[in-house]
This record gives sequence, C-alpha cells and structure tokens, in this order.
Amino acid sequence: MEDYQAQLIAEQLKHAIHLLQSDLEALRAQQAHDREMTQLRLTSLEATTQDHESRLRSATDGVTQFKMWTGLASGGSSLAALAALLRSFLSGAP
Repeated sequence: MEDYQAQLIAEQLKHAIHLLQSDLEALRAQQAHDREMTQLRLTSLEATTQDHESRLRSATDGVTQFKMWTGLASGGSSLAALAALLRSFLSGAP
C-alpha cells in the first residue's frame, strides 16, 4: 500500500468520524428538545389537573353549603309549623 492510499483512507475515516459526530450531536439536540417539550407538556397537564381538582372542590363546597342552608330552612319551617300546631291545640280553638 502506498503512502497516498494510506492518506486517502485516513481522510475517509476522518470524514466518516466527522459525519458520525455530527449525527450524534443532532440526535443529542433532538433528544434535548424532546425532553424539554415533554417537560412542558407534563407541567401543563399537572396545572390542568390542579385546576380541575380545585374546581371540583369548589363545586363540592358549594353543594354542601346549599344542602346545609336548605336543611336549615326546611328545619326552620318545620319548627314554625310545629309551633303553629301546638299553639292551635293549646289555645283551644274550635
């Protein structure tokens, strides 16, 4: 093998190594981009989940308060009706 052939093979190997390094750098950049996009999506999903949970808690609290107030109102009207019934019996109305 002559000297120029060895130099040619060495240059071809250097070029192949350079191409492989460029591909590796491109893959690393793509992987970093994919990781960043995945992190952004995860953060967005977590925020959406947190918002959904807070809305459900707020709705549950509203329903609970409504039930309490309707129960109190119903109990109050029941007490008023019972008081009117007792008054009518105790007053001796015909």
